[in-house]
Amino acid sequence: MTDNPKIQHLQDMRAKSRMGGGEQRIVAQHAKGRLTARERLDLLLDKGSFREIDAFVQHRTNDFNLDKQRFLSDSVVTGWGTIDGRLVYVFSQDFTVFGGSLGEVHAEKVVKIMDMALKNGAPVIGLNDSGGARIQEGVVSLGGYADIFLRNTLASGVIPQISAIMGPCAGGAVYSPALTDFIFMVRNSSYMFVTGPDVVKAVTHENVTQEELGGASVHAEKSGVCHIAADSEADTLYLIRKLFSYIPSNNMEDPPMVDTGDDPLRMDESLNTIIPNEPNKPYDIKDVIRPIVDNGEFFEIHENFAMNIVVGFARLGGHSIGIVANQPAVLAGVLDIDSSEKAGRFIRFCDSFNIPVLTFVDVPGFLPGTVQEHGGIIRSGAKLLYAYCEATVPKLTVITRKAYGGAYDVMSSKHIRGDINLAWPTAEIAVMGPEGAVNIIFRKELDKAEDPVKRKAELVTDYREKFANPYVAASRGYVDDVIEPRETRPRLINALEMLSNKRDANPAKKHGNIPL
Repeated sequence: MTDNPKIQHLQDMRAKSRMGGGEQRIVAQHAKGRLTARERLDLLLDKGSFREIDAFVQHRTNDFNLDKQRFLSDSVVTGWGTIDGRLVYVFSQDFTVFGGSLGEVHAEKVVKIMDMALKNGAPVIGLNDSGGARIQEGVVSLGGYADIFLRNTLASGVIPQISAIMGPCAGGAVYSPALTDFIFMVRNSSYMFVTGPDVVKAVTHENVTQEELGGASVHAEKSGVCHIAADSEADTLYLIRKLFSYIPSNNMEDPPMVDTGDDPLRMDESLNTIIPNEPNKPYDIKDVIRPIVDNGEFFEIHENFAMNIVVGFARLGGHSIGIVANQPAVLAGVLDIDSSEKAGRFIRFCDSFNIPVLTFVDVPGFLPGTVQEHGGIIRSGAKLLYAYCEATVPKLTVITRKAYGGAYDVMSSKHIRGDINLAWPTAEIAVMGPEGAVNIIFRKELDKAEDPVKRKAELVTDYREKFANPYVAASRGYVDDVIEPRETRPRLINALEMLSNKRDANPAKKHGNIPL
């Protein structure tokens, strides 16, 4: 309390603003297992760092009795704070006020924050929990969405943009998160869809729940819309903080350097025996990644989507890196539509924000079949190829086993500006696998052979000895060196440090035309 009535009025106004839609609606929000807009910001940001702006903003609409329902701050909380001491701008939609719906002033508040973030070179984090456009405000609310979409697009590749879906996100509201770099969702609590279950039933006669239509598991495993799904809101916000430890604040900065305490000269003997003797036997590429990176810490992105390729962040000698790796344990590590697009977009993010890309290659080729061809595997594969070709950040490549056909070219080969390309002795670099090659090259001879099975086995063995190794490629300089697997970590750290001042550029142009 204070004796000054004006200061007391200010304090009362601030307290009222912090209450959002009021005590009853806060209780209702908690009853759903969800936090309020401000509680989420308290978990996301460093303690005491949040500075709110526009806390006294109110909507200006008088229609549909809205003039009798005015709430300070309206339906979104905006401001800035820090994560591990680094500036970030935030907006957190408040479901206790008009269901978090977006109206004119809601959009203005978000746009103001995004403009400030772009001018000051700091990331934007949006916590989404909204019923969609505020219908009572009509086309004004639609215009507000479009104002935000424009800023999302202009900020893309300049500052990191992160979206967390903490509740409903439907209709036009989904396109702002879709334009951002990473989407986080909460299992069994958040959902995204363009049209809800009622519309789906009316149009297609399908009976589907919100969770089945657009829940976190659906988008994390089937559609690929969600990059990371967590089990609780607290976990989601913690993972956003962790992601920020790997990425810079803007495209003019390098990612944070961290002394992890892990010996850069450390070798791991287990890597020398990790590749099976049988060429078609699977192994888990994550068992290759973890012994190589600092302290075995790998922050995976899209863990449950297109699992035949693995992408994520790690550190090597304290340097932040993006990792792309074929996964032999899933579909033999073959490239298909989803895996190509998953890896292509991740590479473009890394390139936008000066994060070196490390690629582990064990790929038998592209997935054959009518489903893939009719679905546009040519276009999707070209997206991945385009991303690698376009990238000017340091690019390191390790071929662990198979690198067959066009997939060899695509996976950060020397020919598309790979900076350091290493191979293990187990590498097989060829146009195709021995079996397929022998069937084509020696078709006539096999037709005439007295014992075609025996003769084919001999030819396969001969082909494997001649071509299914890294030395033909090494003899031409396509591979810079063949190394013992155990020495991969120190060799990669040395290469990263050698490339620390790399400068490369693409021809001057407005922008390229990626095959979408």
